[in-house]
Amino acid sequence: MKKIVLVFVIFSLILSTAIIKNSAKKNEDKIFTVKENIRVLNSEFEKIKLEFDYLSSSDKLLEFQSLYFENDLVQKKIENIKVFEITKKDKKIKNLKIIKD
Repeated sequence: MKKIVLVFVIFSLILSTAIIKNSAKKNEDKIFTVKENIRVLNSEFEKIKLEFDYLSSSDKLLEFQSLYFENDLVQKKIENIKVFEITKKDKKIKNLKIIKD
């Protein structure tokens, strides 16, 4: 009788260890996947943030103009900017509308 109980206890310990190990492996895989997704998103965020920081400043844009374009860029009046609108039926040129909140 004692041998049967001992065998049952050992078998249940082995079975529970296998179940726990399997669930831990699944959790580790999920954690790894989430960390990889976060790493990719952080990298993309840093690139976009860097681009925004450099291109959102008017001083930086003027500096880039002088460095790279010299006299190629000409300032335009905002009233002269047109929008080319393409629909399924036709193509139109409209004035740019600026909406202030």
